[in-house]
Amino acid sequence: MGKEMIAMLLAGGQGSRLYALTQKLAKPAVPFGGKYRIIDFPLSNCVNSGIDTVGILTQYQPLVLNEYVGNGQPWDLDRLYGGVHVLPPYQQAKGSDWYKGTANAIYQNLSFIERYDPEYVIILSGDQICKQDYSDFLRFHKEKNAEFSVAVMEVPWEEASRFGLMVADGDDRITEFQEKPKNPKSNLASMGIYIFNWDILKKYLTEDEADPNSENDFGNNIIPNLLKDGRRMYAYHFSGYWKDVGTISSLWEANMEVLDPEHSGIDLFDENWKIYSRNPGMTGHKISKGAKVEDAMITDGCRVSGTVKHSILFAGVTVEEGAVVEDAVVMGNTKIRAGAVVKHCIIAENVEIGENAVVGAAPTADEKGVATIGAGVKVGAGAKIGPTGMISEDVKEGEER
Repeated sequence: MGKEMIAMLLAGGQGSRLYALTQKLAKPAVPFGGKYRIIDFPLSNCVNSGIDTVGILTQYQPLVLNEYVGNGQPWDLDRLYGGVHVLPPYQQAKGSDWYKGTANAIYQNLSFIERYDPEYVIILSGDQICKQDYSDFLRFHKEKNAEFSVAVMEVPWEEASRFGLMVADGDDRITEFQEKPKNPKSNLASMGIYIFNWDILKKYLTEDEADPNSENDFGNNIIPNLLKDGRRMYAYHFSGYWKDVGTISSLWEANMEVLDPEHSGIDLFDENWKIYSRNPGMTGHKISKGAKVEDAMITDGCRVSGTVKHSILFAGVTVEEGAVVEDAVVMGNTKIRAGAVVKHCIIAENVEIGENAVVGAAPTADEKGVATIGAGVKVGAGAKIGPTGMISEDVKEGEER
């Protein structure tokens, strides 16, 4: 008995624009929103949409990701038939053949899909923060009798040339695809989420693999080939919350938006569409006498004796007396020592900010950027890190960066 639809989640990205945060970590494993990692969003969407079979395609720094996903139990994806499977590139006799492009990654796993003999395959991106009901997308795909559908989001015209754009007619049928064009004919940005009829996906991936000149990429190769052959291709309009957190400033913004669900549209406290995660087994959090906390999200195991404003503290963060944390994203088990000032920045896991050190500052009008401290870094007492510092090694006492 085949599955109606299974999901393939592309989680291999190097996330190089996240610099210090992804040196030891695959991008989908980057912590987000207090107690989550980015990959919790597509996995939770799958469960909430009734999809119980997910292949996660990994290759870059997959250790933390593999350990985190485990048997899929937090997302109710520990199934005997189906469930969650981490799919690294195949080891061949001559060594591992890395995934050459998004299409090649799925091609290398056709036998995995074959096992479930689905009617439809949904292809997801592991590095977006998005709450989306994939069953509604599938309903659209069936109603249109489509062979391929892509989720699109209307973006402001002035930003359109940053995206892959779908040009569609009045019936939402796709007539043209423009990859980051100088003169956009449409403002429908592809979210990189596709539904294929399984037979179509198989045919086009096999043909693409046989073409020596192909980059093996969905956007550059597969979609243009489908268009060229006049396949039935439709654009599904999505209007919920979606953010590609590929840069430090977009990751910082998305975390700040968690603090303002009414305006931003991302509500992590929504009981009807829970985001599941594998939680570190920790005690409750403690706010000491004399501490000041306002407009902040404080996760399990935090110890706060200083001041925290408009910030997100992940599990196990310590803020000592006299320390000030403002507009900051502070990831798990980080210690902010007495008198330190931490503003407008992202601090990764297991960092120590020494006494009276200063990290970041609200940027001036002409500065863009968010100070970033990589995982495991020690910032010495009294050190100063400017508003756009990107630190991946220890900083000595009193040093300025």
